[in-house]
Amino acid sequence: RIARLLGARRGGEPLAALMAVTSLRLRIAAVLAGHPELARDPGMRRLTAALGTRGDREAVRALRTLFQDPGAQRALAALTPVLDELLRVRALLDAEPPAEPETGGGRRAAEAVDLTDRERQTLATEGSLLGFLRNIDILAPEGRVLVQNVRGPDGVVRYVVQAPGTSSGRPRHGSPRDVVGAWREQLTADSPYTRALRPAIEEHGIPRGAELALIGHGEGGTALLNLARDAGFCRAYRVTHVIAVGAPDPAGRPADPRTWIGHVTNEHDLVPAAAPADAHPGRYDARYTGPTRAFPESHLLREYIGHLCTVAPDARAHLDEALTPYRGPVVRSQAYQLKDPAHPPEGHPFLTLPTSSIPTTTGPVGVPVRYQDSAAAHLCFPVRTEAVRALLPDVPWMRPSGIGRRTLAVLSLYEHRCSTLGPYTEVALSVPVDDLWRPHPADFATDLLRRADLRRTGRHVLSLAVTTEEARVAARELWGQPAVRAAAEVHLTGPRLRLSAPG
Repeated sequence: RIARLLGARRGGEPLAALMAVTSLRLRIAAVLAGHPELARDPGMRRLTAALGTRGDREAVRALRTLFQDPGAQRALAALTPVLDELLRVRALLDAEPPAEPETGGGRRAAEAVDLTDRERQTLATEGSLLGFLRNIDILAPEGRVLVQNVRGPDGVVRYVVQAPGTSSGRPRHGSPRDVVGAWREQLTADSPYTRALRPAIEEHGIPRGAELALIGHGEGGTALLNLARDAGFCRAYRVTHVIAVGAPDPAGRPADPRTWIGHVTNEHDLVPAAAPADAHPGRYDARYTGPTRAFPESHLLREYIGHLCTVAPDARAHLDEALTPYRGPVVRSQAYQLKDPAHPPEGHPFLTLPTSSIPTTTGPVGVPVRYQDSAAAHLCFPVRTEAVRALLPDVPWMRPSGIGRRTLAVLSLYEHRCSTLGPYTEVALSVPVDDLWRPHPADFATDLLRRADLRRTGRHVLSLAVTTEEARVAARELWGQPAVRAAAEVHLTGPRLRLSAPG
């Protein structure tokens, strides 16, 4: 407080803010030293650009401007490894967003939703740790919570609540699951995600006094740990187990001292790495070192599932033994979509449309893919039509579209900051091709005057580079495009366009 006053009296920036900026610089340097791949993240680029301005006071002003830019909020929220420092600096700079309005007494709604036939076929039919985690992975793309009734070895029906993690760089789908909320989970047990879970459990019709196991990944794990700290909730239900995988651990103990806590952490996962552990007799901590340091890959649930089979089988066996009362046939499964009445789905009403989940080798993908926040640039180069024809598939119905002996090669640069595939960069080389059914001369030129839905020509993708494995697999397996993964960087938000890629 004294530092703030001194700064105000000098007409400059508060000393506390200057110290916070220095601390943030050091934290970013430490993170990038261990994880240089994060330097390509759109949010990290904007943050380092602000911190790289000349002088500490100029950096403070640049940060304050960045925090108040709505377009930058989403990119910064994806910087999970430094989000704790970002929230502290934002508070010191008086750049906090307005308080979230409360509706319905602060409670969120939960709506029971049907599972697709494919999802019903792939959900676990027997209770086990890996089965519950795979369930979370299946339902995570659409942000749904699953509640299952399991008949234990003693014939008693118990209940398992399974909650997914954050949607970093992905649309929120009207759910209280978001990255900023993930860190608020550590500050209060009455956080948005935790509050939203209660209506789902009540909607399921679980009898008072019934035994529950709570299993979650990332933010979902933290929200469930907070739920176990709620004395009122624990009076209504007997929370026997909480298992959190890759989750920051909030301070405090369960309201019911009999609750058993299991915590699984990959040492390379930056999300729970700095979380303090409040030890107590009914707690089991499993820490292991995974085979890859890359983030966010080290935080993905499918990576944890694989590691529990290969790198940490002893931890899996210990957790499965603890879950013995829940090792039996599943007699009911119901998914719930958590709703946040204070915030409609991102992209509402234009990006809210029916979706489905399609399996890929890297996990289920929600289609159609929605791009909430992207920037694009298209660079057009005149080329010879015959040279393009030689690059097209050898089929009679595909011809390059152009005028005379000239056409265009289009180099497209995309910076996707928020999409249902997560944030990634895309570089594509394509050429215009004629209408497959009714080709007309000079269609390519006349299409420029037509509405988008009436255009006849298309573009054939010759090569495509993306920066994430999930985007590469989706391009190949869903759309049949020749995608490769590359460490390309595209800067489209400044006064100049910049593209860099390894030679």
